[in-house]
Amino acid sequence: MDRRDLLQVGLGALVGSAPPPSAGEVPANAETPAAADLRPTARFPVVPSRMALVNVDMQNCFIEGFPVSAPDGPAVLRRINGLAAACRKAGILVVHTAHVLRADGSNAGVMREFIPAIRAGMIYKGSRAADLHRDLHVAPADIVLEKPRFGAFHGTDLELILRSHGIDSVIVSGIATNVCCETTAREAAMRDFHVFFLSDATATFALGSVSADQLQKSSCATLALFGQVLSVDQMIEQIGVAQQAA
Repeated sequence: MDRRDLLQVGLGALVGSAPPPSAGEVPANAETPAAADLRPTARFPVVPSRMALVNVDMQNCFIEGFPVSAPDGPAVLRRINGLAAACRKAGILVVHTAHVLRADGSNAGVMREFIPAIRAGMIYKGSRAADLHRDLHVAPADIVLEKPRFGAFHGTDLELILRSHGIDSVIVSGIATNVCCETTAREAAMRDFHVFFLSDATATFALGSVSADQLQKSSCATLALFGQVLSVDQMIEQIGVAQQAA
């Protein structure tokens, strides 16, 4: 100890207290929150006129018949159609995104280097795999947005569309939960949109030894740090309550 430290110890002894903690040291009497207190508790207001459903990549390749198709893709599609109908009835803008690259692959970028399906042209414009699924209900007033990367905000005018409509909240549905849906939700949160992430209107596929179910649970748990995670039924119920209160 130098002279200053010795003086602090001596003064502490005189007044019956311990010396101040060193930098980075937690005082012994500091209160530590219980684990339950650390769980996110987002409860955003539901105002239909300021909301949009961002329905991510309900394309053939992600729904059925391809190696990257979600096992429960068709079931999720049906739930999304029901949700979208409820949103339109409430005046909520519906946006459908599609992960589509140029037909010559010239904007594939680094993805082509490590994703075999990209190199093979799976989501190049004009391929059947990249088309929106035939069973997806797209209404005339819906917006269809092509995006070149996982997130719906990167390289698109999605934020401009939402701000122009006075929207400050987005509902995220689609495939794949841990890829394009999660990236879109994170991008939205970092732009200060309220995010409602739907646990049963998103789905994914297995990666190596990690099952689709494990990835789904992990992503939804993590996304509670970025927004409110809830089911389709809960979302529709909250929209209905907001309509009645209006």
